[in-house]
Amino acid sequence: MNQLVDGEWRTDAYEATDGDGSFQRGETTFRNWIAGSDVPAHVDAEPDDRFQPEAGRYHLYVSYACPWAHRALLARSLLGLEDAIGVSVVDPYRAEDGWQFTPEKAGCTPDHLHGSDYLRELYVAADPDATCRVTVPVLWDTEEETIVNNESREILRTLSTAFDGLGNDASLLPGPDDEATVADVDEVITEIYEPINNGVYRAGFATSQSAYDEAVGELFDALDRWNDHLADQRYLVGHSLTEADICLFTTLVRFDHVYHTHFMCNKQFIHQYEHLWPYLRDLYQTEGVAETVNMSHIKEHYYTTHPDVTPSGIIARGPDLDFEAPHDRDALGGEAPTPDAAD
Repeated sequence: MNQLVDGEWRTDAYEATDGDGSFQRGETTFRNWIAGSDVPAHVDAEPDDRFQPEAGRYHLYVSYACPWAHRALLARSLLGLEDAIGVSVVDPYRAEDGWQFTPEKAGCTPDHLHGSDYLRELYVAADPDATCRVTVPVLWDTEEETIVNNESREILRTLSTAFDGLGNDASLLPGPDDEATVADVDEVITEIYEPINNGVYRAGFATSQSAYDEAVGELFDALDRWNDHLADQRYLVGHSLTEADICLFTTLVRFDHVYHTHFMCNKQFIHQYEHLWPYLRDLYQTEGVAETVNMSHIKEHYYTTHPDVTPSGIIARGPDLDFEAPHDRDALGGEAPTPDAAD
């Protein structure tokens, strides 16, 4: 697969699966934290005073197609940070040259900061000797002219905790009156990552039957577990929508349109689950969420970008789902983030 090696773009730099045919996700490279961020206990890092939380200073590079980048887009929207943090959107189709800027395409933008043709140019600008994959999301600092962070979970926490007063009064973490804690949110995010968030990729990119069977088994065991968990609880953790819900949402909203078919996760659709399906609709209908979902970008990316999985590049047309249908989840209580703007 493609990545930078000593600042040069290579198309044969690493294998995505190991000798057993199991998918292996590469590590992200830039792992700095903006001052004021609440760094989770499991992360060995400290906020860096070089990166002060200021409106207009930071910029997100995202793909609407990517579930990891979608996390950052959702946090930006739900927290009312649109005016404080700009966004550039890459083309959903990713060819051998990696993520590309094609502003003439619907839903895409130019690189608003640098006018780059490819996202990899930013990685080289941040580190001329970079050896890494070129991924989204990217949180860029216009003052230091570098990448702050390109790990989605860490960007999500940074947006949740470092920009108080620059957006609205919403929170994506449990409040002081909630019996749940931030540690509970971190635990759930960790628990859903390997079997669900990464599990769909482990199934789709497996190159052996045993690796695929293991991934699919763990995936649907986890979906069953969280479906039961949501039977009498509106959100995953506590009484409000948190980062954990964002992390599950970005996989669930893609599942029936992409992962079920393209990645052979076809034991069951999400819309066939008694509780996961109304839960998904509840989140989708939360103010600030639907506008971050671009299903045409999602489907184009997956069906055209992975020739080893779908060599024809034909985009599946179904299914026809109504994310706006009533869900009745509000009967369980709980609170969605407030859309009110900051003073």
